[in-house]
Amino acid sequence: MKDKWKKRFENLKLNTKFTLVITVLVIVPITVLVIALFSNMKQSVIDENKNYMQYTMQRYRDNITGNIDSINMTTQFFLSDVSLENVLESSMNGEEMTTEELFELYNEDIASLERLVNNNLLLYGVRVYAVNDNIQEMMPVLYSHSRMENMEWAKKEDFAGWNYNYSDLLFKGQNSEKKIASLITPIENYESGCIGIIETAVTMEKLFPPLYEDIEDEWSCFVSDEGTIYFGDEQHRDYEEFVRTTLGEGAEGNDIYTYYEKQEKEHLIVSYTYVKEIGGTLFSVQNITENMQSVYHMCYVYIGVMIVLVFGLAYVINKIVKHLLKQFYITLKSIREIRKGDLNVRIENCGTDEMGELGTQINKMLDHIERLMKESIDREVLVKNSEIRALQNQINAHFIYNVLESIKMMAEIDEEYAISDAVTSLGKLLRYSMRWDTGGMVRVEEEIEYIKNYLALINLRFDYEIYLSLNMPPLIMHQEIPKMSLQPIIENAICHGIEELAEDTSIYMKGYTQGTDCMIEITDAGKGMTEEEVEKLRKKIAGEIETSGGSGNGIGLKNVQDRIYISFGEGYGIGIDSKIGCYTKITVRIPLQESIHIDGGKV
Repeated sequence: MKDKWKKRFENLKLNTKFTLVITVLVIVPITVLVIALFSNMKQSVIDENKNYMQYTMQRYRDNITGNIDSINMTTQFFLSDVSLENVLESSMNGEEMTTEELFELYNEDIASLERLVNNNLLLYGVRVYAVNDNIQEMMPVLYSHSRMENMEWAKKEDFAGWNYNYSDLLFKGQNSEKKIASLITPIENYESGCIGIIETAVTMEKLFPPLYEDIEDEWSCFVSDEGTIYFGDEQHRDYEEFVRTTLGEGAEGNDIYTYYEKQEKEHLIVSYTYVKEIGGTLFSVQNITENMQSVYHMCYVYIGVMIVLVFGLAYVINKIVKHLLKQFYITLKSIREIRKGDLNVRIENCGTDEMGELGTQINKMLDHIERLMKESIDREVLVKNSEIRALQNQINAHFIYNVLESIKMMAEIDEEYAISDAVTSLGKLLRYSMRWDTGGMVRVEEEIEYIKNYLALINLRFDYEIYLSLNMPPLIMHQEIPKMSLQPIIENAICHGIEELAEDTSIYMKGYTQGTDCMIEITDAGKGMTEEEVEKLRKKIAGEIETSGGSGNGIGLKNVQDRIYISFGEGYGIGIDSKIGCYTKITVRIPLQESIHIDGGKV
């Protein structure tokens, strides 16, 4: 089958082949783009709603935990009430209270507790039940044990803790439509044990607002640790099995879990979190089916439009290809001539369309090939000439060294040792300057030796002496730096800091480590600079101010900065500090090598 389709394609006309290939090449990326675009749109809708549900669930949980904190604080306040505890204990022991004591208890204690409850708008009520009926009830706070037995939660064996979704049946015949949740807390006495029960009640609607919010396409429920599911209304009870399946064995930890799930024809964003304080899981669902259908509808419309455009594009491409083939054969003939080795062929009358552009580019390519061939030949000639000049320079350098050696011997014979020493320093200076076989990097000690020879020659020019004071540890002396990076700093110090003073002076060089960096300070006791001059020089070195040729414009220090930056990267280079009439200090920062060899050992 594959060979059959291949043969059919090969038998097609050239313009048809082009049309098919170009159309396919257009369709494939468009298809990929459409898939990626609508996949991103779909994911964007999902992510947006996931973020919304994550935020909403966090808000719900914060609200619930805030309510729980308020309930716990109220419960603790009741537990800490000594008068109330004494009354309950007296009731348990069968002791009777006088009318005055009851009146005082109500006015000073019960009334205070009642105001506390009334001022907390969250609470439905706080009731304290005695363990028997031997107590004077003081509504709405203090009740006998028989009142408690009317409540649904009192019928449980272990009713301490949270109880949910029950009706207020405190008084027989009472039928409250509001559903209540409450924290049941025993009042314990060290000597007597349980002397009473506190019921801190709040309506389900206030404790779990999301269960009762009427938001389109959203619903919530609460799942207790016992597995009971509480809905705000009856219409969502059909989702009970979905909730149980989703939670499985229950949620753990304080994390909020939010994810997308498709249930048959519904697209849902599910979010749930475990609320440890009330021993249950808050579960919320957002139905985004309508939003997803809008994305799908847009996708179908786009695909339909693209199919129409592809057919129209195929027709246009077929017309264009037919027109392009007129120039194609002219171009093909020229290419065959070029393949035979005739580079003088040029395509005439290229035109301005795509095939004409192809012909123009072929002509440019031929011109470029000829130019490259000529440049290649010229480059080979240049390399040969460079090798010859290098050999001549080497010969000239050896000639200079030999002549200087002869002058040195003549000076020593005539006992002109000062001249001999100067010639020796000059020879060392030239050898160091002309030796570039180290890849441009030298040890600090080599650069300092060069500086010593340089100063020896400089001192011949002046009537005063410039001394070099060194404080360089062996570790610093063996660090590698770009060649000729310290000498320009010394030269700059002499020319712009010392020469005008014309008196004996010293240049101090100090080396030390700072973390993983190596610091070299070069300080002269010259005329110094003002703060404005220092700032201007810093900008020149940093390239913020353009430097030009000439003395005193900072180009020497900028070259040093650029070479250190190129060698070691950002963060390394030189810093400047100066005080007018006192000193100028240049600090060179380079990276400290992790391991170097000093006198046969490794540091």
